[in-house]
Amino acid sequence: MSRVREQLVRKNRIVVKIGSSSLVHTNTHNLDYVKLEKLVRFLCDLRNQGKDVILVSSGAIGVGAKALGLFERPRTTSLKQACAAVGQGQLMMVYQKLFSEYHQVSAQVLLTFDVITSEERRRNSINTFNELLQLGIIPVVNENDTVATEEIEFGDNDTLSAIVAALVKADCLILMSDIDGLYTDDPHFNKDAVLISEVPEMKEELKEMAKGAASGMGTGGMATKLAAASIATAVGADMVILNGERIEILNELLQGQDVGTIFHAHPDPHFKLEDYL
Repeated sequence: MSRVREQLVRKNRIVVKIGSSSLVHTNTHNLDYVKLEKLVRFLCDLRNQGKDVILVSSGAIGVGAKALGLFERPRTTSLKQACAAVGQGQLMMVYQKLFSEYHQVSAQVLLTFDVITSEERRRNSINTFNELLQLGIIPVVNENDTVATEEIEFGDNDTLSAIVAALVKADCLILMSDIDGLYTDDPHFNKDAVLISEVPEMKEELKEMAKGAASGMGTGGMATKLAAASIATAVGADMVILNGERIEILNELLQGQDVGTIFHAHPDPHFKLEDYL
């Protein structure tokens, strides 16, 4: 067990991001309540250990599309926004019901990226997060897709979760998606690709991939995760990519087991979110 993985158990402020694919059944795209219940139970247990916990959850557009009887994901911005308006309330209702089963209060926080460009909105967001965490509440965060435009296409909440980690000064960011972690090559096309357990430093070639994602030129889910890693590690948080197929993998991670890919924190005192984006 590496020293960095050993230290995960001592993290005190943890942001967990879960992607849409980890929330639903593959064949129907309906919400997977068993997974959701396991996720909420794990987060509540972290809170009971005295840790600050924030959940960044995708899924509003998908839930809304199902509720409206759409058979495929909407393509136009206006339809995505309509689906988000329907789905966000339904998704939050499910979360609040599950959290209440464990006597845990949760709160909905919807953000747009002007929390970066507007100093006043950033300060207000930070104050809100800090107040919620001091009260022992678990914030459930998503983009405000109902009024957002280009933000809806921005990394399936990977980058948003890193921004949240920066705002709250988290010491750990966990991205749960449909991939095991970072590989030496695309495992879909190269059977010899090897999962990378640890990334001690964001090297230049990885940073280039991250820049591509941030500018809208990146392709695939990994580029946006590398973009998130560039932000999270620079603000002092270890970041981990996990496969969300099994929610139990969160327990394995925080017990120090060698799962997923961990990016070591490298705090940069000169890092500014405005410069990155």
